Amino acid sequence: MPVSFRLTPGCSRNLWCACILFLAALGPVRAQEHDAPQEFPPRVWISPGIYSVHFDTSKDLRNDNWGLSVEVALAPDHAVIGGTYINSNDERTHYCGYEWRPLHWQLAGVEWSAGVALGAFDGYPNYHDGGWFVAALPVLAVEGRYFGVNMSVIPTIKDRLDGALSLQFKLRVW
Repeated sequence: MPVSFRLTPGCSRNLWCACILFLAALGPVRAQEHDAPQEFPPRVWISPGIYSVHFDTSKDLRNDNWGLSVEVALAPDHAVIGGTYINSNDERTHYCGYEWRPLHWQLAGVEWSAGVALGAFDGYPNYHDGGWFVAALPVLAVEGRYFGVNMSVIPTIKDRLDGALSLQFKLRVW
């Protein structure tokens, strides 16, 4: 079950400002090896939203959750994320967060990494009346040179949140 807390509706602007300040405070992060630091230029990805494969297909839930998202990989293990999309309940969701992906491997020239994403979300009408909440989700990223996909499992929380496998296709722009 995700850890959550409730924010009042009037503080959403403050949350966005706090997220921006947090991202700016992170500054450049370098990957460290045993002998010498390696250069890792930041990678910027954009996404047209999230596709959800819901566990309960009997509900009339939206699967194609169009929107705009940005992911900035600051180092091989660290990325910041943010965006907006129309969620499975046909409501607008905003989010910002941090991804820590410490597990890495390559298969057929494709980079794979796994870890956890910690984010703040809003817009789900049955969860805190659409207000902000914090959730930690597992994440698996598969990235080629220009195209990639992030995959997460969203748990079902009875009468609040409908579980799904989420797929976020992305395009590297930098």
